[in-house]
Amino acid sequence: MSITVRVPIMEFRHLGNSGLMVSEIAYGNWITHGSQVEEDTAKACVRAALDAGITTFDTADAYAHGKAEEVLGRALKGERRDGLEIFSKVFWPMSDGKNDRGLSRKHIIRSAEDSLRRIGTDYLDLYQAHRFDNTTPLEETLRAFDDLVRQGKVLYVGVSEWRAHEIEKALKIADQMGFDRLVSNQPQYNMLWRVIESEVVPLSEREGLGQIVWSPIAGGLLTGKYKPGQEAPAGSRAVDPKSKHYIEGRVSDQELLERVQRLQPLADEVGLSLAQLSVAWVLQNQNVSTAIIGASRPDQVHDNVKAAGVELGSDLLGRIDEILGESIERDPALNKSPDNIRN
Repeated sequence: MSITVRVPIMEFRHLGNSGLMVSEIAYGNWITHGSQVEEDTAKACVRAALDAGITTFDTADAYAHGKAEEVLGRALKGERRDGLEIFSKVFWPMSDGKNDRGLSRKHIIRSAEDSLRRIGTDYLDLYQAHRFDNTTPLEETLRAFDDLVRQGKVLYVGVSEWRAHEIEKALKIADQMGFDRLVSNQPQYNMLWRVIESEVVPLSEREGLGQIVWSPIAGGLLTGKYKPGQEAPAGSRAVDPKSKHYIEGRVSDQELLERVQRLQPLADEVGLSLAQLSVAWVLQNQNVSTAIIGASRPDQVHDNVKAAGVELGSDLLGRIDEILGESIERDPALNKSPDNIRN
């Protein structure tokens, strides 16, 4: 047998070695809330996530320039706060101001206050450095985060898309200065994009960080809806002017599209949709604490959460690797933060 399928009941994992439990599937609102979908639809997607047992919600100040945080806050209003884990991030520019970006103390402290106000909460379960800031001393960044923890405005601290040596340096400084340690990293990770596997994951396993992975279905590419030799479906991300630049290069790669279509029989074999197989695939990595799904319709949430509790056999995982072959990106150097966010 290649798989064990259970009735989809949400399961929970520790966020790294911390005591914080998170739903193994999280709901994220990058691109969608405040931008791609109307607020009523966004609220319906959040309701679907809650109904499915999702308790972990990820956003960022840069998503729709703060509007995504506001929409998420309104969508979660009335929910028991202690029953939720709310994550946000800081780094990207929020105005033309030279200090309204990056990981300086000024930007972190002010951005945290703004995120709390927009979401309508008095604390964040996890606050993440959205990229590595090459222009700010790391000691300054970590002290600002630690101060937020000591003030009770942030419970845990993490990073997003940091490289292994950057994470390692931050951990060393935190230990030397008595700061709270990082508990997580939020990278892109899916069947096609595996750049964290050679360096970030081994380091994280040794140091107790968990991965909060985004784009487990590769922006919709791993749903199989993009067919070789055919136009992208109407309403898909590849034709949406607001989001097509994230995926248009890949959907024009005919060999890649053909390889993805060859995964469909494997999904059928184990009784999953291709999207469900893709989400389940990332959850097989035990260093993954949670996989973030997004949605522009509630039915997408209901479909993707069926990956919860699925165990894939090693034979199936090997066949996936054989099919995707050279289309898999593994080079850790592809994970890179801006050289100078203040330019």
